[in-house]
Amino acid sequence: MKKFSNTMQTKLTQLLNIKHPIIQAPMFLVSNVVMVTEAMKAGIAGCIPALNYRTLDELRVAIKELKANKVDGGSFGFNLIVNKSNIKYKGQLEVICEEGCDFIITSLGSPEETIRQAHAVGIKVFCDVTDLKFAKKVEQLGADAAIAVNNEAGGHRGNLTPEQLTNLLSTELSIPVISAGGVGCKADIDNMLSYGAEGVSVGSPFIASIEASVTDDYKQACVDYGAEDIIMTERISGTPCTVINTPYVQKIGTKATWIENLLNKNKSLKKWVKMVRFSIGMKATEKAAKKATYKTVWVAGPSIEHTTAILPVKDIVYKLTN
Repeated sequence: MKKFSNTMQTKLTQLLNIKHPIIQAPMFLVSNVVMVTEAMKAGIAGCIPALNYRTLDELRVAIKELKANKVDGGSFGFNLIVNKSNIKYKGQLEVICEEGCDFIITSLGSPEETIRQAHAVGIKVFCDVTDLKFAKKVEQLGADAAIAVNNEAGGHRGNLTPEQLTNLLSTELSIPVISAGGVGCKADIDNMLSYGAEGVSVGSPFIASIEASVTDDYKQACVDYGAEDIIMTERISGTPCTVINTPYVQKIGTKATWIENLLNKNKSLKKWVKMVRFSIGMKATEKAAKKATYKTVWVAGPSIEHTTAILPVKDIVYKLTN
């Protein structure tokens, strides 16, 4: 078995000029400039969802701060939702390309326009994929790497196991494969690399970081709950998403309402229903993340099984690499 070590170089470490083949995954409401700065100092890459910023001016300021904080051995990027549910997409892409960063991660749509504009200014593009068909498509479009979102990922996840998906993509693609999901300790990284991955994307373990932009209750939940407490719900964005099975989640259920199902069957209304559901779900998630509330919807993946304390980002990276 190929094993990860502190000195191991992979295609991901070479692409991003980082010390360890790890991306601190972009997490809605959780990721911030301080988290990513600490990730860079620890020798990994950090990524923030562009949607974490309400305005383009706030996004621009964040990029400038990260550029000022950048150190050798670390890199930073932004995540873009590239489908029609994100009405801010074009403006976000424009600002990111104007200001510059090391990489962009695309999700939930075609990355064609992002790849074209980002490559024109020297920004690399990694694309979330859950199957071989879409992975082949993004490769043809010029993606620099495929992020293999498996069935152990937090948030919106794929259907294949880490081994199945990573083996498949690393065999069929010529671009590097980054495994996303199911990584909570160094042994997990060793496994992903043995399946053919050139690196990993790690999210949920960083929720319980001191620097994360969420409540202490959310962070403590990632300590107190484990892999068996992660379930799928359709009540946040309309697309199945993993959350911690809190009493409130149990109360409201995990399936879309009958009227949502009915409207989703109408082709002319389906897009608008998804946009409304996405907006409502994101606002509910924001309330849970930012303040104490009985209406608690906490997004996380099964890798919180290895989270035993709220720690600084640098300590979490150390645990992942030693």
